[in-house]
Amino acid sequence: MQFDSLTYPYASRRAVTFAQNGIVATGQHLAAQAGLSVMKNGGNAIDAAVATAAALTVLEPNSNSIGSDAFAIVWTRGKLYGLNASGAFPQSISLDKILAAGHQTMPSAGWLPVTVPGAPAAWQALVERFGNCSLSEVLKPAITYAAEGYPVPAFIANEWQKHYQSAKTTLHEAQYESWFKTFAPLGRAPLAGEIWRSEAMAKSLRQIAETKAKAFYQGELAEKIDRFSRENGGDIRLHDLAAFQPSWIDPIKVAYRGFDVWELPPNGQGLVALIALGLLNGFEFPERDCVETLHRQIEAMKLAFADGQRYIADPDCMSVQISDLLSTSYLDERRKQITDSAAEPQAGNPSGSDTVYLATADSHGNMVSYIQSHYKPFGSFLVVPDSGIALQNRGACASLDRSHDNVVRPGKRPYHTIIPGFLTRDGQPVGPFGVMGGFMQPQGHLQVLMNTLDFGMNPQAALDAPRWRWDFAKNVAIEADTPEHLIKGLLAKGHQVTIQPKGSGFGRGQIIWRHGADVLVAGTEPRADGAAAAY
Repeated sequence: MQFDSLTYPYASRRAVTFAQNGIVATGQHLAAQAGLSVMKNGGNAIDAAVATAAALTVLEPNSNSIGSDAFAIVWTRGKLYGLNASGAFPQSISLDKILAAGHQTMPSAGWLPVTVPGAPAAWQALVERFGNCSLSEVLKPAITYAAEGYPVPAFIANEWQKHYQSAKTTLHEAQYESWFKTFAPLGRAPLAGEIWRSEAMAKSLRQIAETKAKAFYQGELAEKIDRFSRENGGDIRLHDLAAFQPSWIDPIKVAYRGFDVWELPPNGQGLVALIALGLLNGFEFPERDCVETLHRQIEAMKLAFADGQRYIADPDCMSVQISDLLSTSYLDERRKQITDSAAEPQAGNPSGSDTVYLATADSHGNMVSYIQSHYKPFGSFLVVPDSGIALQNRGACASLDRSHDNVVRPGKRPYHTIIPGFLTRDGQPVGPFGVMGGFMQPQGHLQVLMNTLDFGMNPQAALDAPRWRWDFAKNVAIEADTPEHLIKGLLAKGHQVTIQPKGSGFGRGQIIWRHGADVLVAGTEPRADGAAAAY
């Protein structure tokens, strides 16, 4: 793919990155270097992705953990492969008990939202099937950072401090003591530039590496999780962990502007991005900074989210077919609901937060789009004692409505916000892309793709550009550097607009595209400590 970077109307905070041999793009510079070092030592893009992902559990613990879930799209051996490593609710969880305890929605802290973590199994599955290296080799950088420590970057230190203060105010039960010991060992969050380390986390990573992740699901680490759960009224047990297996799945797509946009099927929300792009396929967008462009993007995203939040669930429990939601006839009917005024979104009826994202590519044609998260910052705020393993709170996305497709049920995977994306053209890879950040993710996917395919921006420009975020009803948040005439135009169409600082909940993304036959080009997120390491 070729770009004319001179057409970009906004000042870039960093230059686009070009390379021939390999690129690792992610939100933390040490993690990017960890992946690149594995690639330089004989690993491929898959090995580098796992090395980066494991390092991020140490280097960005507010956003992900060893106890996270993960999804990946891999281009290798001439085709795309999808991996769903999201875990299910424990077999002993009970909707009746949750409702009897007075909950109207799933809480985000404590044991109720804890589902079986999938990330360690994802690491092993990826290197075993497609890597050049062993899990022990690719986890070395993560183990080193956990054991020896690293200086905490300013952006992450700020997030860490914010969530520490919230936890200190609200989480007083004994089950949270291990979180404070692990992530606030000095009685506070680490400051920017201060060294943080966790020998317990290093030990857990060594055990995962040496046993090909079996220690986490069947061995000593699994026993620690089981014991911690039993002692504190949790539902997760050894048999829940032992039963877990990641799933190799086929990605799904829509055609857009001569390209194929790929996402993973539910239980992830990538379907939301595809529905929105399918709706926008029926319009032409000659100009980016145009009120009509933003209005149609927002209205399409509303309709896509209405369908997604009604129907996306564990695929075995969905009441509609994915193909029906993406059918031309259904999208044509839904598109008629996009008018000149802001509307309240409603689901159709077809017949028939925090996260880390990374992208890698090497000179042999391998490319990976990978995302990993424990959902809310620091997940459930439960850390398994003497392990450094923070447990995710992914179950907070589930419904307590018995009639909903996404209702809590034993052994069922909840709606998942994290989504890796991939772009191809004429059956050949263009590259991986992603924008992390809860329900901002499909919105970020849509915006960076349209910046690329409709408006010709290079990867860095596509990420730098101002973003919007639909929140609910007619409420839309707009980044402060958005041109004033666009904000006034949206208000005139009935949108309820709030202006927020750049980067305040608008997601953090990474992109790697093929630039001609032998060159890779990457962009990395300017709203955080993004880095594209290359050689």
